[in-house]
Amino acid sequence: MIFNSLDFAIFLPIVFFLYWFVCNKTVARQNVLVVVASYVFYGWWDYRFLALILFSTIVDFGIGRLLLRTDVQKKRKLLLGISISINLGLLGFFKYYNFFAASFVDAFSFFGHSIQPNTLDIILPVGISFYTFQTLSYSIDVYRKKLEPTSSFIEFAAFVSFFPQLVAGPIERATNLLPQFKNKRDFKYAEAMDGVYLIIWGLFKKVVIADNCAQFANDIFQHSENYSSSTLLLGTVYFAFQIYGDFSGYSDMAIGTSKLFGFNLMQNFAVPYFARDMAEFWRRWHISLSTWFRDYLYIPLGGSRGSKWQQIRNVFIIFIVSGFWHGANWTFLMWGLLNALYFIPLLLLNRNRVHTNVIAEHNILPSIKEIVQVVLTFTLTLLAWVFFRANTISDAFLYLERLFQFSFKIDRLNLERFSYEMVPLVMLLIGVEWFSRRKQHPLDKIQNQMVWSLVLIFLIFVFGSFSNVEEFIYFQF
Repeated sequence: MIFNSLDFAIFLPIVFFLYWFVCNKTVARQNVLVVVASYVFYGWWDYRFLALILFSTIVDFGIGRLLLRTDVQKKRKLLLGISISINLGLLGFFKYYNFFAASFVDAFSFFGHSIQPNTLDIILPVGISFYTFQTLSYSIDVYRKKLEPTSSFIEFAAFVSFFPQLVAGPIERATNLLPQFKNKRDFKYAEAMDGVYLIIWGLFKKVVIADNCAQFANDIFQHSENYSSSTLLLGTVYFAFQIYGDFSGYSDMAIGTSKLFGFNLMQNFAVPYFARDMAEFWRRWHISLSTWFRDYLYIPLGGSRGSKWQQIRNVFIIFIVSGFWHGANWTFLMWGLLNALYFIPLLLLNRNRVHTNVIAEHNILPSIKEIVQVVLTFTLTLLAWVFFRANTISDAFLYLERLFQFSFKIDRLNLERFSYEMVPLVMLLIGVEWFSRRKQHPLDKIQNQMVWSLVLIFLIFVFGSFSNVEEFIYFQF
């Protein structure tokens, strides 16, 4: 069940009605409904994986209760180790087993030995990378005594499986989301309408921008040998806005849907393509994952403390692990490595915390210097996206080789749907986000909210891609 599907359009009003008009007497009833609805939502893809998320929930709930009962450090470390081993073990098996098996075979083949790969027909559970990190953060925070473990299994199950952000984030911390299941929730019209506006804006980014850009990006990447450098450059730009519209659109809809039920999730994107350097980009892109790695990996490794060599080591570890988190493919590792190389010069020059405010904070338009910085950062991002999008490392390098041949001509793409409208639509997205860059979302606290939301709905119905429904990119991660 995806947000831009008819199934979800039927599912959401039913759950909303039951939540506020049938189960509104007690928080406990609402929490039970959230768990049931979340399991229905998740089981819509494949009911067999419900056992997996239930198992993870039971393990970490039990670890939390056991951590509460002991102050013996050796026992606490053992319990945390069990939680980490089980969660990462499940993630590793489902996501990386075949990758390591194939890589093992390739390594032997390189030295002239031929062995048969022992791979399995493994289906990757939707959202496993997200809810695994979410339950891990709970166990780690309880171990660090930053969080009191919950005594309610239903509240914890609701936290782990909360359907708006279950399959693609934001990756919520237990310190933020779990207490919200304890408190009484009253329906607030203004908050609910803000959620509706966020859903509309996210849907626009998904079906108008991302899904249409996907058709062009897919065609260009799949047939890159047939196109000129100018078209390949267009393909990278289309993919950049495909993945941004897709992922940030999902996050907006997840946050908006949560607001309908009285919950507040963390912001996951903050106009990242207006970043003035790569450090700022990573403070604005997939914020929930970036801060997760910062708090649970980078800082424990030493963070920015220690020598420059230790700091460089930590940066490489973070970005390589981040790349590996995204998928079992060498292309993702290369993408992570490239972003680390982008980041290192800023670290060495102590310029990784220069741009912490919003661009052109007190001005309508950016300065010439800021324009150059944004263009350079966006260009570096585009080059990295080539590796993220390509099927193999060799495909990525062949794509870049043709890209830098500097052959410019107007190619006729195999897909002509909205071929002329796409550039203005992308420019519309850029313009809207520029003038709303200081706010949570473009429809936040503006005059005539209803009118502008109707304009977006009109654009969704006119330009939205509904015949070729694209699953959200990050579902596979």
